[in-house]
Amino acid sequence: MPAADNPGGGSGASTSTSTRVLRGASVLILLQVVSRALTFVANQALLRFLTAQLLGVSTQLEVYYLSVIFFARESLRVAIQRQDSSSLSTARGGKDDHHSHGEQNKTTDASAQQAVVNLGYIALSLGIPLAFLFGWLYLGSVSATTLASAPNLVPSLYIYGLAAVVELLSEPAFVVMQTRLQFGARAAAESIATFLRCVVTLSSAVWGANRHRELGVLPFALGQLSYGIGLLAVYAWHGAALASREGFSLLPRRIIATASTQAKGVRRGEQPAFVLSYFYRPTLHLASSMMAQSVVKHVLTQGDTFLVSILSTPTAQGVYALANNYGGLLARLVFQPIEESSRSYFSRLLAPSSSSSSPPSTATNQSHHHHQNLTQASTALQSLLKAYLLLSLAITALLPAAAPSLLALVAGPRWSGSGAAACLAAYAWYIPLLALNGVAEAFVASVAGEADVHRQSAWMAGFSLVFAAAGFFLLRVAGWGAVGLVVANGVNMACRIAWCVVFIKRYFAREGAGEGAGFELLRVLPSPAAMLAGAVAAQAVKRMVPSAASGEVPAGPREAIVELVKVAAVAVPFVLIV
Repeated sequence: MPAADNPGGGSGASTSTSTRVLRGASVLILLQVVSRALTFVANQALLRFLTAQLLGVSTQLEVYYLSVIFFARESLRVAIQRQDSSSLSTARGGKDDHHSHGEQNKTTDASAQQAVVNLGYIALSLGIPLAFLFGWLYLGSVSATTLASAPNLVPSLYIYGLAAVVELLSEPAFVVMQTRLQFGARAAAESIATFLRCVVTLSSAVWGANRHRELGVLPFALGQLSYGIGLLAVYAWHGAALASREGFSLLPRRIIATASTQAKGVRRGEQPAFVLSYFYRPTLHLASSMMAQSVVKHVLTQGDTFLVSILSTPTAQGVYALANNYGGLLARLVFQPIEESSRSYFSRLLAPSSSSSSPPSTATNQSHHHHQNLTQASTALQSLLKAYLLLSLAITALLPAAAPSLLALVAGPRWSGSGAAACLAAYAWYIPLLALNGVAEAFVASVAGEADVHRQSAWMAGFSLVFAAAGFFLLRVAGWGAVGLVVANGVNMACRIAWCVVFIKRYFAREGAGEGAGFELLRVLPSPAAMLAGAVAAQAVKRMVPSAASGEVPAGPREAIVELVKVAAVAVPFVLIV
């Protein structure tokens, strides 16, 4: 793997890494804006061809696809990001009498890259059986009524499974780019893939409508397959060029430790560093320990779809999917790339030193450098959380009132009586929880040890029971429908945030962070003046916008635009005050 931060190199290396990660976050945010804009335009056109039931079924297929992808690669990606490159180089052996120093460094670096590539193929080997298993489970859970009313459901499921496998084929090249912080290649890959998905999805839907053919969810499946093909093509191109320059292969290859390293391991009674001479053992061990957490995390992340599919009709699922697509737009555009970049940043900044037998002077320098990194990480985390809370004030003050008008403009009159406006207004209170949880869990994933991971998994399992109980009560007993599902998700997310806050405070205390380097919750809270401004703005919008009080969708586009202008008139002075 590429070197991250040199433990003894002072603040220069960490500053360089910080700059690269921040630049990468900017690239990813721009990428998300462009790709989501394309997706938004395509979805707007598709809504004219879809019923709420078909939208609900397409959401189920997307969860199937995401489940295959998530379980196959998520824990492995996190483990690779956290692996210290110097320890991997040491495992292979850093000295060879038959090569010069420069040649040895080049060989060691190529071996480190090859080890990353080899690990990427584990995702593919997991993804293929998972695609069959989850597909079989999904078909067994679908009712006969849904199969009859959703054209091309089974072929679409097969295509989604194929799309997942195709995307996982690009994983070896992706992990190399990710560890080297080459965000440009990722931006190119995802931009091209998103464009292909939009074009294929929309063109196939229009083709079917013009020929009066009921394609059902088939356009979504074809679009997802084209997305995977686009990713694979671009990553293969960039990965092949990098492999040619640096002397490794995008195909799996054996990694042989030097004779001296093998002999030393035998004398110490240690297991070989590479399993089957292909896969770096510590990374595999960390990934396997995080797998249980990944299962629970994915169930919680996609649990809303699982729960609503059990407790509600496909039409209600479509209403929630619509609110989730629009309500979660900000989370996908901004929060998700920041979360991914934060995870890379904190993983490298707070990576443990690979040397346990350093001289006293070096150990002192490393301790000082580690304290500097703790201070830098604490400052960055608290600043990010505070910015999120300030943004949350604006969202919760203004978006609930704007929800009916926005829905009237983007979804059209077909959805006006579906209850989607109330669901979208409720989702405005859920967005801040999504943002805070994302960055908090990114930090936890960056620094948590194996015992911490198991402990978090146990707590998250408990939170899943709380989520299920809240969902059952709100959906079945209280009859809140999709709004109840949003509230249940909020309860679950609040529990996860509380756990992360406790962990973060204990982490900085355990690591010996001194004055100014610890994590203090009061430092991230908005000022009383900002909170007062938010409350005043919320009341002002309710008085000025009729649909905010009634919850009804405006009669036409003109009325909706007028109401949005009123919301903007309140938003401008609020932003200036805050």
